[in-house]
Amino acid sequence: MNRTAVLICPGRGTYNKPELGYLHRHHADKASLFASFDAARVAAGQEEVTALDGATRFSVSKYSRGDIASPLIYASALADAQSLAGDIEVVAVTGNSMGWYIALAAAGALSSQRGFELVNSMGSLMQQHLIGGQLVYPFAGQDWRPDTARKAELLALVAQINTRSGHVLALSIDLGGMLVLAGDEAGLAAFESAVPRIDDRFPMRLANHAGFHTALQAPVAAEGRQQLNGEVLKQPAVPLVDGRGAIWQPGSTDLAALWDYTLGHQVVESYDFTRAVQTAALEFAPDLFIVTGPGTTLGGAVGQSLVQQEWRGMTDKAAFKARQSEAPLLISMGEESQRLVAVNS
Repeated sequence: MNRTAVLICPGRGTYNKPELGYLHRHHADKASLFASFDAARVAAGQEEVTALDGATRFSVSKYSRGDIASPLIYASALADAQSLAGDIEVVAVTGNSMGWYIALAAAGALSSQRGFELVNSMGSLMQQHLIGGQLVYPFAGQDWRPDTARKAELLALVAQINTRSGHVLALSIDLGGMLVLAGDEAGLAAFESAVPRIDDRFPMRLANHAGFHTALQAPVAAEGRQQLNGEVLKQPAVPLVDGRGAIWQPGSTDLAALWDYTLGHQVVESYDFTRAVQTAALEFAPDLFIVTGPGTTLGGAVGQSLVQQEWRGMTDKAAFKARQSEAPLLISMGEESQRLVAVNS
């Protein structure tokens, strides 16, 4: 009997030191796929993806760069998507931030190679411009219960800071129980000084991250539209859920509108990952939510998003954990023990 799944592709920040060697460890059978990615990188005067993955040393300063992290994450995630067990039926695909580009390829709206070119181009453009930055701050408690009043307070603070002369700050990603904020240095610093520190971690700046999903990225979006050709898009083979919670259906997707969204709204407006997950849950009611690798950090945001809508009666972290131990609902392919549940043996 088939298991239905919503496939979720990760964004930046998911290929870290533990992930070094991910392609070599899990996907030695996909040499031809990676060879085409390597060839594209060489043609652009860039280091090969397999060489980056096969390095003996990891440095945050290098591997957090957009032109390094993006192709590694794409190759890892797409290879994972292509490795799912035969009894898993993917009923929809979504992703977080850059994961939207991966989702396009995983859903068949872009070929593997065209998807790589999109990710590599946009990652390189982001790094070249590096306009603004990002930080992460939680609004939900340790129990994952949503604190809507606290969230509203924080967003009001963000809006107030953004009105100050010489300050730019906006919501970048609604990420489960977290807010990812983006802005210029003045805007980010103002927020950091206005909120209490939590767990000696937050607010946490994200290394080599630009002000994604804000108007700051308008020049990057414009350059991306100049460099890339939307005619490479195809009808998706399975439904896609975007960063607004909108669904793009096979056979009826307006490809011009999809391209406009991908290199327009998706780049310069807030990305609502929480809503994407919740829409996928309500519309497709899958048996599983499968988060491709690399990394495992996105799993918490997926769990928090489901708890916020009380999916299948789960109202807090404890209920989610109980459900996971009884019959796993969320599979993170970057986690070795969970990976075995989702791949061909």
